[in-house]
Amino acid sequence: MIVCIAEKPSVARDIAEVLGARSRHDGFIEGNGYQVTWTFGHLCTLKEPHEYSPLWKTWSLAQLPMVPPRFGIKLIEDDGIKKQFAIIEKLMQHADGIINCGDAGQEGELIQRWVMQKAGARCPVKRLWISSLTEESIRDGFQSLKDQQEFQSLYEAGLCRAIGDWLLGMNATRLYTLKYGKDKQILSIGRVQTPTLALIVNRQREIEQFQPKQYWVLATTYRNVVFTAMGDKAIEDEATGRELMRRIADVPFTVTEVTKKNSLEAPPRLFDLTSLQVECNKKFGYSADETLRLIQSLYEKKITTYPRVDTTFLSDDIYPKCPQILLGIRPYLKWTAILQGKTLRKSKKVFDNTKVTDHHAIIPTGQDPSMAALTDMEKRVFDMVARRFIAAFYPDCKFATTTVVGEADKIKFKVTGKQILEPGWKVIYAKPQTNLPEGMTDPDTDKNVEDEERTLPAFQQGERGPHTPTLTEKWTQPPKPYTEATLLRAMETAGKLVDDDELRDALKENGIGRPSTRAAIIETLFKRHYIRKERKNLIATPTGVELIGLIHEELLKSAELTGRWEKKLRQIEHHSYDATTFIGELKQMVDEVVTGVMRETGNRKI
Repeated sequence: MIVCIAEKPSVARDIAEVLGARSRHDGFIEGNGYQVTWTFGHLCTLKEPHEYSPLWKTWSLAQLPMVPPRFGIKLIEDDGIKKQFAIIEKLMQHADGIINCGDAGQEGELIQRWVMQKAGARCPVKRLWISSLTEESIRDGFQSLKDQQEFQSLYEAGLCRAIGDWLLGMNATRLYTLKYGKDKQILSIGRVQTPTLALIVNRQREIEQFQPKQYWVLATTYRNVVFTAMGDKAIEDEATGRELMRRIADVPFTVTEVTKKNSLEAPPRLFDLTSLQVECNKKFGYSADETLRLIQSLYEKKITTYPRVDTTFLSDDIYPKCPQILLGIRPYLKWTAILQGKTLRKSKKVFDNTKVTDHHAIIPTGQDPSMAALTDMEKRVFDMVARRFIAAFYPDCKFATTTVVGEADKIKFKVTGKQILEPGWKVIYAKPQTNLPEGMTDPDTDKNVEDEERTLPAFQQGERGPHTPTLTEKWTQPPKPYTEATLLRAMETAGKLVDDDELRDALKENGIGRPSTRAAIIETLFKRHYIRKERKNLIATPTGVELIGLIHEELLKSAELTGRWEKKLRQIEHHSYDATTFIGELKQMVDEVVTGVMRETGNRKI
């Protein structure tokens, strides 16, 4: 008998249906030579400190650092988990073979490996590796099962991550709580959690310490068009601005240069998990955790592909399937119809094998979404994914940028206008989609194509005439507080402010957390009362601010340094770094942190 183990009961039912296993039992489904069982996410976890040594049961500075000679796992304390594990254990003890059907990622690999270890499984193990839960995908996956050993480095990376979180979290939390906590207050420190909090606190300090500076902008209106003065330096005092106004008031305005440049704008990138969370936060105010739950639900309803991904690209083998996927998303026939029967565009900005490792970008599976029972929130998220996918096969948007430069008394002014020549992919975002819940507005753009245009009158070089100068008072603005959208981007790039997609891709290697865990990290900061929300803005509480103020070890609070550790975890996954070396470095780091804090004098309490 072959035992298949999935990560959720719903996924197990889908797999059992494809395999022809129809006989339901308590905790598994049987038939056709298969027994299909499931976990509920994590059934096992690393042992608590006191389970390694009774001396570690009591929180004591004298017992730090706690570094077990060998890490062990245990079942999570829960009656439902214990009951399901007993069923899995019995099945695995009598199995001729096991197929690991866990989610195809680092966390999914760790969940199932720990269960197999705890159950004492000894038979051969194969791995089902799929990117969607459609019947076709599951069937194809079972026809090309992989050897478990191929995913050893993925497991090692997940294990190193768990051990790193345990070592730093357990030791640093006890260390700071005992030294700085007041009235039994637990000061939670985490490998990713604390640098993320530091990002928010540091931004808040920048805002609080910001000194606004006054400046003036000189402009003039010629032929009902406002031209702004050019120059590297702002006008810092009003008297200078007034003098410039007087200089040019009675001098005719002369157009000195008219340039027109035609440009192309490519369709937006497909979604990875972070960019989807960012867009849903901007457009709908959904939290990162809400978006993750919604896209996970769409994956389990078989209408979108695997969600916990960090690439915006597709592999070449997806290209032949795209016409069928487009055909399947029937509510979007208005836009997909014109693509049918044509050779689909194949852009390197969409299809690139070198940018895809375990999974490709999030796209529709081709199952008709109108046949699934979607909530209004799920419809919104699916709509974003579907439009991005369709847009990828549309032509670039062609537009013309006109720049007009003029002068009065040798002071130069400029205005820029934009005119859409051929909207291309932008037609998909021009009007609200008809299949959305009643009363919903266009989810993916804040404005229509027409609003983006600013067409200028026809100016001729050398023309001149009267104009009306103006002087406007302005103040420099502080940085904006983080929202979940901007915080997710900051976590992805280790705090660096980057708008360019190419550069962001390069910085992802050093991002903190994984796409699948960043939402949980933000939720943890809320639960610990280290941050709160004001409208969309994330604000650090006094406790959060004080905690970051207390931590002097850059290793604990620097997004950049934590990003380097994250990079090593990715290298372990891709066979280019040694897991044992990483654990050794972690142990050394924890030792240095404990020694450093112990040496600190002062009796501040949070």
